[in-house]
Amino acid sequence: MSSARDPIVIAGLPNLRDVGGWPTESGGLVRRGLLYRSVEVTHLDDSGTAAFEALGVTTVFDLRTEAERTAQPDRLPPGVTHVVADVLADAIDEFGAHALQAVVTDPMTLAPLLADGRARTALANSYRDIVGSPGARSAYRRFFTDLADTRFRPALVHCTTGKDRTGWAAAALLTLLGVGSADVMHDYLLTNDELLPALTPLLEKFSAAGGDPAQLTEVLGVRREYLEVGLDEMTRRYGDVEGYFRDGLGIGDDTVRALTDAFVEPAPSS
Repeated sequence: MSSARDPIVIAGLPNLRDVGGWPTESGGLVRRGLLYRSVEVTHLDDSGTAAFEALGVTTVFDLRTEAERTAQPDRLPPGVTHVVADVLADAIDEFGAHALQAVVTDPMTLAPLLADGRARTALANSYRDIVGSPGARSAYRRFFTDLADTRFRPALVHCTTGKDRTGWAAAALLTLLGVGSADVMHDYLLTNDELLPALTPLLEKFSAAGGDPAQLTEVLGVRREYLEVGLDEMTRRYGDVEGYFRDGLGIGDDTVRALTDAFVEPAPSS
């Protein structure tokens, strides 16, 4: 497993990191500076906006629902293209999206839903929708097809907290590029290090109102089992990641090759 990632610190944009830098099992390296992942881009101040502009991002892919986008619209620097790819447009289980909105408005409304491990079960199950629902497959087809086109890069992909829908986008791409499963999981779990500290005020508010912060972290953080459910669903439906891109997303070999050519570079010689 590679070492822990260096976080990119921009005020108002926690859980921001470069998807690149991971080694591939074929001896290559995922290029940095082509794709970033983060929370929603709604809270940048002037200094944060300047720092964001310095990344050179030309396209922001927004994986949120219409309700989420309406409540917290992205505020992007001039010239950055905003692309909507609503992963949960027709999902049966939108627990994650609804729960995150409740966290912002009134976290105590979640308390009955969090008890007895129900939040953990609901979030794990939501990954089945993220992988297999028609709306999710359409959204990820748009995302990966655009990402293969140099005109849309460098890019940033986000949902609300950049952990589930965004986590799957990053995990699917890294798996396709040949990054080992341990590193794919490592990238996914980094959300717990880079997001949860920024959400301390929410946890304190929940605790002050009588809630158990440990329960709330089931919604705000990620767990190994969540991504494992998504990967298992991918394997059950499509056999492997190549089948997911080909049969699940309807992405052809030329686009897959374009993604690989763009994102995988030879590892530096020692």
